[in-house]
Amino acid sequence: MPIFIDRRLNPKDKSLGNRQRFLRRAREDLKRSIRDQVRTGGIAEVDREHAVPMPRKGTGEPTFGDDRATGRRQHILPGNRTFSSGDLIAKPGGGEGYGSAPGTAESEDDFRFVLSREEVLDLFFEDLELPDLVKLNLKQILSFKPKRAGFTASGAPTNINVGRTMRNSHGRRIALRRPKQAELDAIARQIAELEAKPASAAVRERIAALREEFERLERRRRRIAYVDPVDIRFNRFDPQPVPNANAVMFCLMDVSGSMGEREKDLAKRFFVLLHLFLTRRYERIEVVFIRHTHEAKEVDEHTFFYHTESGGTVVSTALEEMHRIIEERYPVAEWNIYAAQASDGDNFATDSERCIELLDRKLMRLCQYFAYVEIIDERESHIFGSTENGTSLWRAYNAVDGKWPNFQMRRIAAPADIYPVFRQLFARQPDLRKSA
Repeated sequence: MPIFIDRRLNPKDKSLGNRQRFLRRAREDLKRSIRDQVRTGGIAEVDREHAVPMPRKGTGEPTFGDDRATGRRQHILPGNRTFSSGDLIAKPGGGEGYGSAPGTAESEDDFRFVLSREEVLDLFFEDLELPDLVKLNLKQILSFKPKRAGFTASGAPTNINVGRTMRNSHGRRIALRRPKQAELDAIARQIAELEAKPASAAVRERIAALREEFERLERRRRRIAYVDPVDIRFNRFDPQPVPNANAVMFCLMDVSGSMGEREKDLAKRFFVLLHLFLTRRYERIEVVFIRHTHEAKEVDEHTFFYHTESGGTVVSTALEEMHRIIEERYPVAEWNIYAAQASDGDNFATDSERCIELLDRKLMRLCQYFAYVEIIDERESHIFGSTENGTSLWRAYNAVDGKWPNFQMRRIAAPADIYPVFRQLFARQPDLRKSA
């Protein structure tokens, strides 16, 4: 049996074709293992290398063997110290120690396949895309604006640079000594003056010489064009990339006293997943973090996820802070604006009305997509499909959800709900939008 040894080097941070083929073959098993880790609450661990357990079944590599249909073949390989020609090899028997039956024989367990951070994120977000409403604008597609970049010898007639063309023509005519019209006119005047004088042998010779010179200059002038194709220059324009889809995502999180450790942990896990998704899928996107109790403020990423803070609950302060930041830094004509909000829904009844007013009159007219996630108790998971039951904020947002097609709302009760809810919010099919 021939043996093939691959001696190609495996550079750091790069995979050989064999590894890529294995990833394609075991893709479903790998994705299943990663999603199982998410369901157990390990979203924060996604952004790193993973050792994924893989079943040994189905991981065998193809081998080369003799074609048994062509006839019987007996041979022995050099270096074999166990068998001689003609020896019979006993087949493995069943019973104790064979297969998966209990016994003392060695068996093969599942092996652990190490995935890099890039491979983990590729598998994790492989079939996850933003809704069409968001995707077409959030992608950092570059438009190209033409910019002057000198001259070129070819181009469209409308781009001819007359000044540079005439400069080249003048220099070429000087170098080749092309006769000027003034020279021809001067010779023509001399001929006319001589013809007006009495005819003599000297005058006739002079006239013949001038006419010969005139014809020579005419021929030279016809051969050396006033403007030759080699003189023509066109304005050159190089396409310069210009971003036409600046995008910003606002992350609004309730950290008031009504949000316990469990609720805050679920909210943070959701935003961790959202942050990983945005930074993985899109090269240039700004993320604005806003935390709120009875007052809201913009914070950095570390403060948003790790700082401990508590207080009363006034949800409208976060929406007001978001609107203020949009007016100061993100003109709607130049930016695509998105928002994701997480809260337990606890809010003053009067403030919920204020939230509706802010969303209806201001924010929803500026945002292209707004996602609201409400953290509920696990004992209330039976109300997942209900739109009427729930907190005052949920009922208030339900009115907004029915009016604006770019508003979505879901509930989360346990860590296992985060990824399915995230997929519902950001994995819609193209051109499928709910009616208002």
